[in-house]
Amino acid sequence: MKYLSSTMAAVSLALLIADPTAGETRAALTSPPYVPPAITRSEPAKIIVELETREVKGNLAEDVQYTFWTFGGTVPGPFVRVRVGDTVEIRLKNDKASRHAHSIDLHAVTGPGGGAAVTVVAAGEEKRFEWKALNPGLFVYHCAGPPTHIHVANGMYGLVLVEPADGLARVDREYYVMQGEFYTRGATLARGHQAFDPRKARDERPEYVVFNGRVGSLLGEGALKANVGETVRLYVGNGGPNLASAFHVIGEIFDAVYREGGLGREPNRNIQTTLIPPGGAAIVEFRVEVPGRYLLVDHSLFRALEKGALGSLEVTGPDAPEIFRVMTPR
Repeated sequence: MKYLSSTMAAVSLALLIADPTAGETRAALTSPPYVPPAITRSEPAKIIVELETREVKGNLAEDVQYTFWTFGGTVPGPFVRVRVGDTVEIRLKNDKASRHAHSIDLHAVTGPGGGAAVTVVAAGEEKRFEWKALNPGLFVYHCAGPPTHIHVANGMYGLVLVEPADGLARVDREYYVMQGEFYTRGATLARGHQAFDPRKARDERPEYVVFNGRVGSLLGEGALKANVGETVRLYVGNGGPNLASAFHVIGEIFDAVYREGGLGREPNRNIQTTLIPPGGAAIVEFRVEVPGRYLLVDHSLFRALEKGALGSLEVTGPDAPEIFRVMTPR
């Protein structure tokens, strides 16, 4: 999102940071579209995840501003990566300038409200709880402060990856992409600061459907990058709050799709488009064979072409005429 500095928009922490005095490890947290490094340890650990809820003004589109409710100042919030068997301590703070109380519900948590029942934090407060990562998969987290649907509609969601005990197969590139809707008083691309419109939200009529919090977040300088011959893994979430996503990469076929984020079974193979429900996620993998620009879309195409659900993957490298070539008319 444009209100972040370029430093904050990159990796918040590049590595796991050990605290030898406490016998604990702070989680590496990354801002979208970046992902923390793969876990290399073979044993469970105690992981500390520090998150702060903030209400910040930023750009929803060019010349369009919005007051986002966030985890960590970005939409989506930081990507969290842990391992099955880890004990995870959530430390949730609410910025003292916040106008609303917030909380966190992690779909990876087994326990009351996914943690929401014990993390309602007023401005300036902090609350903590601990949970055991029992199930591998890619899980959504979101605010559940009442009314939950309003908090989610204003941008309060993110992803938690719980790696299997034996880890994931290594790939060349990993990226974090999350879809969400915004319901503004003004029409799509109406200039100026836009307020949230509860009537449009109730009627499920978003003015914007976007990746990573704003129109164009994954275009131009924000485009994802890869080289010919590399394997790309996308962690794709859907914050909703209302619409399912028909996620598709134009010009690619997913070699593997872990539907609904599940990692307890073999993936589906050779998939063109995968459906991701609100509050759900999927992991997709594919090898890039041909250079060029590959568009990421919600294949409900009016959302992509008129409301903002459009991104790109820029692939560089040698041509592959045996796979794709332009022919000259005779």
